[in-house]
Amino acid sequence: MLSPLLLYGFDGVISSAGGCIEFGEKIVYDCPMTAVQQEKVLDVFKRNGIYRTIGSRHNSYTDEGFKEFLAENTDSKANSELLRWRVQIESELNIRPMAEYDGEPIYGLVFMSRGEERLKEPMQELQDDFKFCIQDTDACGITNGELINKAFHKGLAVERLCQYLNVPQADTIAFGDSMNDLEMLQVTAVSVCMENGSPGLKEIADMVCPPVEKDGLYQGFQMLGLLGQEEK
Repeated sequence: MLSPLLLYGFDGVISSAGGCIEFGEKIVYDCPMTAVQQEKVLDVFKRNGIYRTIGSRHNSYTDEGFKEFLAENTDSKANSELLRWRVQIESELNIRPMAEYDGEPIYGLVFMSRGEERLKEPMQELQDDFKFCIQDTDACGITNGELINKAFHKGLAVERLCQYLNVPQADTIAFGDSMNDLEMLQVTAVSVCMENGSPGLKEIADMVCPPVEKDGLYQGFQMLGLLGQEEK
């Protein structure tokens, strides 16, 4: 999914909600699920009929029938995560069917559930090791969110990379759009939420920039004076 953006020559990438930090050729931090955690996570979500999308270092996999599930809810406008996943799948990015998953280590899981009731057992079984970052339930009763290892989050990733680079957190800026960005926006000196982002995130952000489809990141960079003179 990141491959088109990497052409711009980023120095590094924080991915998997902070579970993997790469700077240049160096892996600064790497924390996939253990084999035991992985088996438990995949089983309890499947058993409760919750759609799973999992991410490894090199691939993403989603349950068969997921695209059809999204198509059934095309009238859902309130759920930004639902809309984003529909666009990604329909654009045929490299999200592969779960049948192709070969057991490689995974870092996290994005879930879509028909209501919150189905999440009770997963939340009970996984609460010691994982945090459930739940987005706003939309008008169609669809609950979506992300399962994040308690060993890391995006805010800790910012702190870890700052320490590695000897860069003060006073020089950090974060852009986010969903509730898994909360800790990141809390630790950076300047926090920006996209207009199409979660209402709860807008409440804690220092500023809100236009939505993605209106060149929000570019305009946000302009607002903060981050563009070179030739780019303005």
